[in-house]
Amino acid sequence: MTASPGTDRAAPPLARTETERARLQRRTTRVLIACQILGGLGVPISIALAPVLATEVSGTEALSGFASTSSVIGTAVVSLPLAALMTARGRRPGLVLAYGIGAVGAGLVVLAATIKNFPLLLLGMAAFGAASSANLQARFAAADLAAPDHRARAISVVVWASTIGAVLGPNLSAPASRSFAGTSIPETAGPFVWAAVVFLLTGTLIAVLLRPDPLLTARALAAPGEQTREGRSLRAGFAAVKASPRARLALVTVAVSHTTMVSIMVMTPMDLSHHGAGLELIGLVISGHIAGMFAFSPVMGWLADRLGRLSVIGLSAGLLLTAALLAGTAGPSHGQTAAGLFLLGLGWSAGMVSGSALLTDSVPQPARAAVQGLSDLTMNTAAGVGGAAAGLIMSEAGYGWLNAIGAGLLLPLAALALFTARRHPAPGKDPQ
Repeated sequence: MTASPGTDRAAPPLARTETERARLQRRTTRVLIACQILGGLGVPISIALAPVLATEVSGTEALSGFASTSSVIGTAVVSLPLAALMTARGRRPGLVLAYGIGAVGAGLVVLAATIKNFPLLLLGMAAFGAASSANLQARFAAADLAAPDHRARAISVVVWASTIGAVLGPNLSAPASRSFAGTSIPETAGPFVWAAVVFLLTGTLIAVLLRPDPLLTARALAAPGEQTREGRSLRAGFAAVKASPRARLALVTVAVSHTTMVSIMVMTPMDLSHHGAGLELIGLVISGHIAGMFAFSPVMGWLADRLGRLSVIGLSAGLLLTAALLAGTAGPSHGQTAAGLFLLGLGWSAGMVSGSALLTDSVPQPARAAVQGLSDLTMNTAAGVGGAAAGLIMSEAGYGWLNAIGAGLLLPLAALALFTARRHPAPGKDPQ
């Protein structure tokens, strides 16, 4: 097999056998796992103190939520430009740039905290969100070279690697703050200095070790009919989604599961506090939720490959619905709330892994990077709106109604999954 004239000049030499392709996939996965652990550490080590820092810089608690919101907006805004760069140049340049922007954003946050400039803080947090976008895009890089019947498992392993950073990050916030005691840098900004270093290290590792580039290699190995430049654009990505009902289902799955999870999760500490829970108990409940999100993702990947993507999408809807019912009716029962939050994380994991795999399966290879960027834009925009609306719903109607509305979002998803399964079944033996 040789590259056609339409193949990128930067594409690496073609793998000669499936054994060589499998070797490259294993190497790519190892690099992505290592970088996901580091990159996943940099975000939570800082984000836990973002509301506190925003309060200190602005002088009012009323603006405390704007820092986290700016980060979510930044993650969404950078998704399409990042996808365009990856479409043109490959995964490595896009991921390196995103982590670099995240490091610059962390630096701006530190500067804003030092000079007490709130608009600069929001700008820094928006740039900081680029690192979150890189963490999300890494799961798709793991699927580039994976065989179709192992694609969900490849995605899930990289998602699982986020567990380490998600668990360790918040626990490192305190020592990161203390490390700048007695300096001109406020202690609450200390974690952002650490995050900047972590992002720079992660970007460097990707630049050095993620070779050959998995996306360019996958293109070089694609069937001759798919080795065209015409399909490698954001416009082609939109067209690919429009043409594929299964791709549309994948987009809806990722967006709805992420929005439901974020909307309920962000208000749960407040509800627990209203029912007398202390900080330690709240921390345990959130830790259990994070464990549900990441620790069991390989199981979800295995199920998606064995039972099919749509079956696990149905499982996701069922888990999220059960979670909303448990959490929304828990009242003072902290154990029931904890069980609901654990299932909420588990349902998110099922939806994220199966939806991401289905999206990759359902569009032509040249358009995948663009479609994946569109997926992250949709997901983060929807979650940003949901998170903002959650506070209003909580204050006006209560935690129970918030969960009821979250459950209501899942009914159209379940109906769309059933319709797609009947009208647009998976072709051949592909485990979609």
